[in-house]
Amino acid sequence: MLKKLFGFDKKAMNLKTELLAGLTTFLTMSYILAVNPDILGTTSMDKGSVFTATALSSAVATLLMAFIAKMPFALAPSMGINTFFAFTLVQGMGYSWQSALAIIFVEGIIFILITLGNIREKIVDSIPPNLRYAISVGIGMFIAFIGLKNAGIIVASPATFVTLGKFTPTALLAFFGILVSGALLWKQVRGALFISIILCTLLGIPLGVTSLPENFLPVSVPQSLEPTFLKFDFAPLLNFDTFIIILILIFMDIFNTVGTLIGAAAQANLLDKKGNLPGMKQAMLADAIGTTFGSVCGTSTVCTYVESAAGIAEGGRSGLTAATTGALFLLALFFSPLFLLVPGAATTGSLFVVGVMMMKSIKEVQLTDLSEALPAFTIILTIVLTYSIAEGITLGMLSYTLMKVLTGQFRQISPTLYVLSVLFVLRYVFG
Repeated sequence: MLKKLFGFDKKAMNLKTELLAGLTTFLTMSYILAVNPDILGTTSMDKGSVFTATALSSAVATLLMAFIAKMPFALAPSMGINTFFAFTLVQGMGYSWQSALAIIFVEGIIFILITLGNIREKIVDSIPPNLRYAISVGIGMFIAFIGLKNAGIIVASPATFVTLGKFTPTALLAFFGILVSGALLWKQVRGALFISIILCTLLGIPLGVTSLPENFLPVSVPQSLEPTFLKFDFAPLLNFDTFIIILILIFMDIFNTVGTLIGAAAQANLLDKKGNLPGMKQAMLADAIGTTFGSVCGTSTVCTYVESAAGIAEGGRSGLTAATTGALFLLALFFSPLFLLVPGAATTGSLFVVGVMMMKSIKEVQLTDLSEALPAFTIILTIVLTYSIAEGITLGMLSYTLMKVLTGQFRQISPTLYVLSVLFVLRYVFG
């Protein structure tokens, strides 16, 4: 039954490992339950309702991933696109949050249509194999960077953009988590990342990093969804500016999802000999439906999360891992105070060592041919520096096309990549 439902093969997989991997993924990405309501709340959206919408959309999309694609990936409202929603669409361009939700809804419907029409698969197939491995490396570095930033180990600097932060209790706890995670994984301790997260959360209590509120109760009643449910305003959408916005969101979501799927799948050895991911269409369909459902509930675009790599590092290989994560998002509706105890510093170790493990794909990157190496390096570097998987992939694919054209290697570029490159240019011109 488990094989039919989730692709779980008892000969090659372990039930306990899959469940633990799902728990690890959830703990690593559960910060979204606290962060997303704060970000969208700046638009005057009801934070309690956004919390419920975040948990529900994450659960539904992740469970769809488990049942439809049978893969160990988790989904939730995208970090990055939620800030685009709040600070660009609403505060910058003057859209109401109801209109912004309508834009996300239209985007989700388009995603479903282009996924069913195999257009998204053609986009994935147009990514050269060398760049796919570079994406995995870039995402590994990006995950590690997120962990260091969340713990204040790396901080902003007006002089150098980023610099080393102060050795605060939060930073020291994160350093401890990195070393413990690495040591436990080296010793092949089952549940290494989960143990590290729990240990750091407990140690954070006397250090003042883990906040225990007064009269702490782990159980709470779910917040009402009514303030944001089906609150669409389509009136301002019929103009050229909105069309460009939807196009930008499409690019951001497609390449965030594709990049994460390819990068994490490479780590899990789920790619075939040609570097393709079997079941990619089903995985992207779960993403598309998740975005549409999330907009109905009252949240921004739902994407596949890079933190899924933490569960994969624990040994998660089937949809059972995703099903576990999805079920925990449902539980979070009732136990949100308990899940929100985990501080960002407690997950830094997991994110950092996952980044280290994803670096193994660097050996597959072709570095002797500059027309291949330059675009690959562009992806690896710009994913981190732009703080966006989508931007890194876009710039890498565009540089690949230009390098091949300038060096006379026209035949190595697929027709789809030519079309995408033109769209990339138009996006930056009009975006």
